[in-house]
Amino acid sequence: MATTPKNAASAATAALAATETPTASRAYLEVVSVDVETGELTEKSRFRYLPGHPKQIRADLKAGVFNVGGDKVLGKTISFIPVALRIFSDNILNMGRKVWAELFFVDESGAVCAVLFHGYSVENLQKLNASLFYDDLNLTDVVLTVTPVKKQTEKDGKPATYFIADFSYVAADPAEVQARQEFAQDFDLYREETLTGTGTADLRIVQGYRLPAGYHTEQPAQLNAAPAAEAAIVIE
Repeated sequence: MATTPKNAASAATAALAATETPTASRAYLEVVSVDVETGELTEKSRFRYLPGHPKQIRADLKAGVFNVGGDKVLGKTISFIPVALRIFSDNILNMGRKVWAELFFVDESGAVCAVLFHGYSVENLQKLNASLFYDDLNLTDVVLTVTPVKKQTEKDGKPATYFIADFSYVAADPAEVQARQEFAQDFDLYREETLTGTGTADLRIVQGYRLPAGYHTEQPAQLNAAPAAEAAIVIE
C-alpha cells in the first residue's frame, strides 16, 4: 500500500475534494482512503505480482485441462485479458529449442499469472493474431478463451489422443484493458524460469513483456523504452 500526496490549496478545497468521488492516479490502482484535511489519497494495486514469479498456470494438453502449478485443476477452458505476452523460439525448461507462446494475465483473485504453449497451439495463436490485426485489435485488447481440442494419431500402431489449444476472443472492456496496459508500463513482466540468460531467445511477437535491466541482451531495443517501476507502488 502506498500514499499519493496531493497539494490542497486550502482547507475548503480539501473539504470539497472529500465530498467528491476520488479518482486513482493509475487505472490498476484503487483508492483506499482520503485524508479530509489534506486531500491526500491512499491507494493500493488491484493486482498482485512478485516480479519474475507470476502464478503458474499449466496447460496439460495430455489431459486437456488447465491447472495451477500442476496440482489444482481449473477446468477445460480458461478466459482472460492478456496483460503481456511474447511468442519466441528458445531452449527453455530442458525441452530443446521450440517455438513458445508465453502469456501473462490477471486471474479472478487479482494474481498475475503466466501460461505457456508450444507446437500447434502456438500456430493457432499466431493465426488468431493475424485476424486481430485486420480487426484493428491487439491480443492485449481482447478476452481470450483457450479451449483444448482433442486430436488423434497413431503411436506404435495404436491410436493415441492429444490436445492442442484453440483460441477465440471477444473485445474486452476498455477500462480493464487500460488497467492492464498501465500495469505493464509500470512493471517488468517476465518469468524467471523461462529465461536462459544466454541471449538466444528469438522474439517474434512481443506485447507488454519487458525484462529487468540485467536481461536486456534478450530483448529488442524498442522494448527498453518504458522505465521499470519499483516494486512498491508510489505515484507522485
